Amino acid sequence: MMKRFQGKVAIVTASTQGIGFGIAQRLGSEGASVVVSSRKQKNVDEAVEKLRAQGIDALGVVCHVSNAQHRKELVDKTVQKYGHIDIVVLNAAANPSVDNILNTKESVLDKLWEINIKTSILLLQAAAPYLWKGSSVIFISSIAGYSPQQSMAMYGVTKTALLGLTKALATEMGPETRVNCIAPGFVPTHFADFITRNDAVSKAIEDKTIIGRLGTTGDMAAAAAFLASDDASYITGETLVVAGGMPSRL
Repeated sequence: MMKRFQGKVAIVTASTQGIGFGIAQRLGSEGASVVVSSRKQKNVDEAVEKLRAQGIDALGVVCHVSNAQHRKELVDKTVQKYGHIDIVVLNAAANPSVDNILNTKESVLDKLWEINIKTSILLLQAAAPYLWKGSSVIFISSIAGYSPQQSMAMYGVTKTALLGLTKALATEMGPETRVNCIAPGFVPTHFADFITRNDAVSKAIEDKTIIGRLGTTGDMAAAAAFLASDDASYITGETLVVAGGMPSRL
């Protein structure tokens, strides 16, 4: 494995399982010191243990991204231990409802906005003073941002917003920091379990791809590692769709 991130420090939110853990694991395997986080201490401890068992330098911090104190502690503890930040991967997301948009309660709309968009902005505000020149920010959007499915329509719309946020922040944070985005296809994780656990639904999704399979956390981790690395040093403001060829046009 190449060591493209030797001496680099990476924060990955919602990273004790699924895509977030896969990204932290990949960055760490390439030499980065990784800071993992999620809402539960038990999950954080287990993730750190797994990463350290693989020889990865890992720090775990409990962080519910909607909690301002938690966000502050995530950044503060990272800087206290490592002195700076090179990579921020914003993976936290929520999908609390499968209602149609016009039937979605205001409280649910507020939560979708807060978790999927607002907290990423607030976390970057806290982290920005410690980002070194040549740093990288990666948003995790979704193929649903291009074509929101009925059962997750408003979630998809928030993921569409991240595509625009990527463009806007690339201009604002460049040239010192590159800002890009990944739009994963459907990956069998706990977050997507309500979709992918159904064999018929999984087969229908596979049939919409050109590759003929669902995605893996490794697929997404490889894309994140590329965008965070110097191999992508001339790429900013872009969204990389990693969805097996599923349609991705707004």
